[in-house]
Amino acid sequence: MGATALVFIGTMLIGVPIAFVLGASSLFHFLFEIPIPLEMIGQKLYSGIDNYVLLAIPFFMFAGELMNRAKITESIFEFADLIVGRIPGGLAQANCLDSVFFAGITGSGVADTAALGSIEIPVMVKAGYKKEYAAAVTIASSVIGPIIPPSIVMVVYSTVTGESIRSLFAAGFIPGILIALSLMILCYYYAIKEKHPRRTRKLTLSEIWKVVKNSFVALLTPVILIGGIFSGKFTPTEAAAISCLYAMIAGLFILRTLTLKDIIDSLVSAAISASVVLIIISIASLFGQVMAIDRIPQKIGQLIIGLTSNKYIYLLLVNILCLFMGMIMETSASVILLAPILVPIAINLGIHPLHFALVMLVNLNIGLITPPVGVCIYAASAITGLSLEKISKAAIPFITAEIIALLVMTYVPDFILFLPRILGYI
Repeated sequence: MGATALVFIGTMLIGVPIAFVLGASSLFHFLFEIPIPLEMIGQKLYSGIDNYVLLAIPFFMFAGELMNRAKITESIFEFADLIVGRIPGGLAQANCLDSVFFAGITGSGVADTAALGSIEIPVMVKAGYKKEYAAAVTIASSVIGPIIPPSIVMVVYSTVTGESIRSLFAAGFIPGILIALSLMILCYYYAIKEKHPRRTRKLTLSEIWKVVKNSFVALLTPVILIGGIFSGKFTPTEAAAISCLYAMIAGLFILRTLTLKDIIDSLVSAAISASVVLIIISIASLFGQVMAIDRIPQKIGQLIIGLTSNKYIYLLLVNILCLFMGMIMETSASVILLAPILVPIAINLGIHPLHFALVMLVNLNIGLITPPVGVCIYAASAITGLSLEKISKAAIPFITAEIIALLVMTYVPDFILFLPRILGYI
């Protein structure tokens, strides 16, 4: 295993994409350390993604692309501004609330930054906000996307650990809202400190009705998805397919903002995005076989138990590890590598597996806005033309606020377990 570890570390250090890091390490291991027939490698790669649940990933990505091209995101932002626009820092507040609504549609942080950022950032800059501040608020609120259901990374976690997707979805609501509130409080502080603008004009009833009417189609999407999943009418995978159908009907026949070319472009874009995630899952399943053969999870577990048997200290160590991994590795890859190692230890220490799942997922999703890998920073940089360094520096206070919210839910499990308990999932 020593030589395999060197291949893994070496390929990571020279900047090889994580999927190929895992693939090169696994191939080296099975060719030179524990030789097996090559056809077995192909079989393992296939079986790693031969899972009905994983169909939800391309479907949710396709639905998100359709929503973006149908210009549904603009109406959501207007609705969010209608609710919180009169609070100090109104547009920044609307930016955060917008991400809560949009999370119920796509389940992706990068989609949130790309779709909403192209609308929110120019509007905030025009209103007098600094461009880097607008970018920082946008990427920070994008973390909410994969936490409030539906969530692509939760589908990955469920596939790896066997945890119920419905339970994960139910557990994500309050943590997502808690992060949104922490960001909105910080935006309020900056609004008072830097005298950020807010909407002072009262809207007329006709203006309010127009905003509500335009946003109704978009806001109905999460109601249909989440309501259908939790009522048992359809599975999360079926919900993802239904969201695609709904987005096409809404875009083509209700809003009439979607064209056949938009649908084809959405298919292509979703296929490319989904293939990246599925390739990582496929190759990571092969790497998981390497770890299983060499009993790596058990050895790491024994090492951690040797350090501490206190579940509170263990949670702190996990938070530190996941924050670090989130900085250097894509979220889904981190879940696939870390969950099989960390979850059994958590259960042995008396930590509820659903509580641990959300702590880990929230933690790793903060990596979306932390350099050097933070993909949301790159998306915001493309929109604004700002350097990664400027956006990252402006995002530090917001990352701090999210870490504080993370620690609250880490040590007060009811923030995570309350809703699943009410719904009868635990």
